[in-house]
Amino acid sequence: MLHKFKKLAPIVEWGTLLLSTGLVCFFLCVILYDIFTKGSHVLSWDFIAKLPSDGMTRGGILTPIIGTVFLTLITALFSIPFGICCAIYLNEYAENTWLTRTIRASIRNLSGVPSIIYGLFGLALFVQALNFGTSILSAGLTLGLLSLPYIITTTEEALLRIPRSMREAALAVGATKFESIKDVVLPASLPGILTGIVLTLSRAAGETAPILFTGAAFYITNSFGNLNQEFMALPYHLYMLSTQHQSIEEVRPIAYGTALVLIIVVFLMNLTAFYIRYKFRNNEK
Repeated sequence: MLHKFKKLAPIVEWGTLLLSTGLVCFFLCVILYDIFTKGSHVLSWDFIAKLPSDGMTRGGILTPIIGTVFLTLITALFSIPFGICCAIYLNEYAENTWLTRTIRASIRNLSGVPSIIYGLFGLALFVQALNFGTSILSAGLTLGLLSLPYIITTTEEALLRIPRSMREAALAVGATKFESIKDVVLPASLPGILTGIVLTLSRAAGETAPILFTGAAFYITNSFGNLNQEFMALPYHLYMLSTQHQSIEEVRPIAYGTALVLIIVVFLMNLTAFYIRYKFRNNEK
């Protein structure tokens, strides 16, 4: 009996893994198929390049696209320098003390905080305390805070993969610690760092909750070029069309088209991350 169970155990384990993978892929394909079939006929150059009009029942989604691009840029400018510097300090300079381990554990725990909490924190800090108001600047900085734990963690993991011997070799030929990090460690870990950054920004571009309180607007016709103005963003635009619009059935095709554009944007950003990793790996060979 025990012998039969041992023979069946690998088959059960393999079947469980295969079934789980199949279920996930099935639901993912159903969702993508539904969005693609209902949103593809809306896609056109006019849909991409025109401003929303008539209370978002007509026109395109140019304003939300531009708002999302500016929002992602502000997020990147705030989170990337601080995140990389923090990871370098923790991995290369900080001693392995209880304080360092506590800081590292706190950063990892921050990755699991719900994004709506970041939205409330951004409202209290940037909108009210710093008096930035509900604006694209407040929303971008809030998303930057949300992105920091992911960028720090992925950057630190990329730095950890570099062998200690490479650092010691650089120090042995007379380089300072800073020079060994700048000229040896960072170039070698760049593929991992860039991949983490792109994946983090693609997640930030699709967030709705953090910008809900900090600057996203239901409908405006022009939000270009001013950091202190409210803005439209693709995820919030999709949320409003799907749940809050007074003519939900009328704008349903626009909602599906917006969802499809958002998925394409995130997919392209992820594809960029994979291409960067592939390119650098080939260069290393």
